[in-house]
Amino acid sequence: MQTGPQNIPESGSTQDLQAGIASPVQNPTPAPPQIAAGAGLWLRDLFISAAASVLIITFLYQPVRVEGTSMLPRLEDRDRLFINKFVYHVSAIERGDVVVFHYPRDPEKSYIKRVIGLPGDRLWVVEGQVWLNGKPLTEGYVPDEYRDSRSMAETIVPPDCYFMMGDHRSISSDSREFGPVERSLIYGKAAFIYWPAKDAGAVR
Repeated sequence: MQTGPQNIPESGSTQDLQAGIASPVQNPTPAPPQIAAGAGLWLRDLFISAAASVLIITFLYQPVRVEGTSMLPRLEDRDRLFINKFVYHVSAIERGDVVVFHYPRDPEKSYIKRVIGLPGDRLWVVEGQVWLNGKPLTEGYVPDEYRDSRSMAETIVPPDCYFMMGDHRSISSDSREFGPVERSLIYGKAAFIYWPAKDAGAVR
């Protein structure tokens, strides 16, 4: 049977290019090793991410949920936020910080309040107005509608203790009732609200 040149594909045609790419016989592709290597890298990255998350949650940040309304208007009931558990290992607790601590009368419970008095401060309350070391304390974080008319006799905050109050003064159970909080009970500083989205932002 005679075969003529008309049966040979022209050089450079699409068919010729496709044939040139597919060469399984001459150049076998080592697919299994490549897949195994890719899976190994993926598992390594997953392990590193998981380890980093554990370290962050264990030593730096911890997610918590607010229960109650004593820190309105900034913190609402069921807000979710991150607390910084490391910051007070390298810096001092400051007046105005919003902190999380174990409730002195039941360490199984946690409270979130604002630091009002530092160790050694003289503090008293006259019809809702906080006086600190002989001067009225300006508290822009407490709206007028959340103030109350309670008074409290003068107290001196003991060493290594902090006087806590909620921003919603009319309903807050705080150091006016259970006294100053020992430093050892404070385990974090409120840092950032992440849910719900409408409340998201730094806690100040």
